[in-house]
Amino acid sequence: MKRNFLNWLLFLFFTLPPLLAVAQQPQFRLKNPANPDTTFRNATPKADIVIDFPNLNKIPYYDNRRQKGAIRKFEKRKNWQKALPLLQAYVSNFGVENFYKDTPMLWQLGQLYERTGDKARALAYYRLALKHHRTDVKTIPQYYDSLETGQKALYVPLKHYYELVEYRKGLTAFQPPVGVYTNMGTAINSKHEDYAPVITPDQKQLIFSSKRVRRKDIQSTPNEDLFYSTNQDGYWEEAKSFGKPINSIYNEGSACMTKDGQTLYFTRCDCPNCHGNCDIFVASKLKDGTWGNIRNLGAAVNSSAWDSQPSLSRNEDTLYFASDRLGGFGLSDIYFTYKLKNGRWAPAQNAGPVINTRESEVSPFFHPQYQVLYFSSRGQLLNNGDFDIYKTYRVNGRWQEPRNIGPLVNGKGSEYYFTIDSDSKNLYYARSEPDDLKNLDLYSFPLPMEAHPLAVTHVEGTLLDSVTNKPLQGIISIIDLENGIEVASKYLRPDGSFDFDLIDQNRYMMIIQSPDYFSVEKKFDLKQDTLFKVMTSVIDYSLPLIFRNIEFEERSAEIKPGMEGILDRIVLFLADHPDFNLKISGHTDASGDPDFNLELSQKRADAIKKYIMSKGKFPEARIEAWGYGSTEPLKDEVTEEDRRINRRVEFKIIKPNGK
Repeated sequence: MKRNFLNWLLFLFFTLPPLLAVAQQPQFRLKNPANPDTTFRNATPKADIVIDFPNLNKIPYYDNRRQKGAIRKFEKRKNWQKALPLLQAYVSNFGVENFYKDTPMLWQLGQLYERTGDKARALAYYRLALKHHRTDVKTIPQYYDSLETGQKALYVPLKHYYELVEYRKGLTAFQPPVGVYTNMGTAINSKHEDYAPVITPDQKQLIFSSKRVRRKDIQSTPNEDLFYSTNQDGYWEEAKSFGKPINSIYNEGSACMTKDGQTLYFTRCDCPNCHGNCDIFVASKLKDGTWGNIRNLGAAVNSSAWDSQPSLSRNEDTLYFASDRLGGFGLSDIYFTYKLKNGRWAPAQNAGPVINTRESEVSPFFHPQYQVLYFSSRGQLLNNGDFDIYKTYRVNGRWQEPRNIGPLVNGKGSEYYFTIDSDSKNLYYARSEPDDLKNLDLYSFPLPMEAHPLAVTHVEGTLLDSVTNKPLQGIISIIDLENGIEVASKYLRPDGSFDFDLIDQNRYMMIIQSPDYFSVEKKFDLKQDTLFKVMTSVIDYSLPLIFRNIEFEERSAEIKPGMEGILDRIVLFLADHPDFNLKISGHTDASGDPDFNLELSQKRADAIKKYIMSKGKFPEARIEAWGYGSTEPLKDEVTEEDRRINRRVEFKIIKPNGK
């Protein structure tokens, strides 16, 4: 599969005739929040269109036949201007039950907004309708998809992404993210389910749940317990059980700890003092360092159903958790409770229809530094597998539309229990493989850009051919040069557009690989409130067109038959573009004598020049040939693969001096 994919790339890049030679200047506009300073420091994006439903946690269902009749009367007359405010007022009174009983009214309101030209608000209601409709109405998703054409992120599949990175090694020294899908190993994971990780605020301990312990009475029945691992010099030690009294003959799991390390919130199931099958408990650290004073959070928080997976807000005054209690939007929802002035927890409330859907939402995690809530869902609109991880921002007291954090985290299986350390450097979460959804393991790797809480500055652009004005096609990748983070690559949309959410005030490298115009690389500084052009044109002295590098055999300057396809491609390009010149740069690896390497690299460049001139009958002045020996390596030579990459000849198309 890998060889076929690389051959496909080679075919597209180097065997097709040069269809498009020069690209129009693409523009990249930054969409920033109203308050840039607050945005950067507090990870707050520009507010989406979010609708408020003040009755959600007050009444189960809103019904007013008189108001419905007035709405229908104006709709029959096609008087949209009068029907819209009446329907808007009615929908704003929705309780939870309205979202599955009166879902068509959400879609209807979206249509009215679309008819009156407010597409952004129309899409907000369409999204709500799609998240909560319970009938098989295919026309609704199809219509929404047609409106969102040009907005969806066309991620390159992860397997192809890594094949693309391998292919790109011959063009650039940039490497893929380190250790995506890295299993935390046998010190943490067992042969049974291990999940629900949380990093303590001091980042010294990892707390998680495990079913590795078997009950003494029935060996086949797992006993769910809390475990922890201590970080020593960057390595996680062998996991240990919390022991009694936290762990008991009942099931315990899904914990979170306060910043001072003195209070632990956790879940206990099937116990005599549980209100439902699982409840949230709290424990205090005693003077001798042990845990005690364990108590149920009470009926204001816990229900007669399943309540689990607690996560504290950054101020520790709000507790988020998952519950499948009656009266929610779906199979399970995200709920929250907050501390009253007397120190008690207020009655739990549903987090609302933007976060919760007709399906399941579980495992909330509130970032320790920013107003960002992460959770797992199988009902959001952009879903890669079974359960995916999403992030949502709290802006002006409202939750924004959740964002899928991308394929470098979300695969084809299920991902749960996402957590990040306080520095936003590493992520920890539980995932399963597609063929074994029940066997969860803990994974950890550097935090990808899409999952970063500060990735809120929106960059977008469009690539068009300057002659035909038609969109260019290809794959675009962005690397954060400040943090060494690569953003998951995307295909350009059919209209040539693309967009990324990036971290402001950073330096980036943009790499575009396309069958239309080869490969382009460009560095840029991201600054707020800026409209800038990343490329002047594809063929430009300051931004050369880069052909695929040719790799020679060790200590050889002989042109192999396999090179001729690429060289003939260059000949055709020079013939079609007589105003442009060619620079050939020969390079060797660092092994051997430097003087010999310099001479060998010059021989390689001269051999290439001779071949191209004999084929194209070009004037000698159009082609430069230079040997650089081992003075300009692409990589530090640690392995034979590194040396192979450095043994190359580079081609750059440049404008003649003075033009």
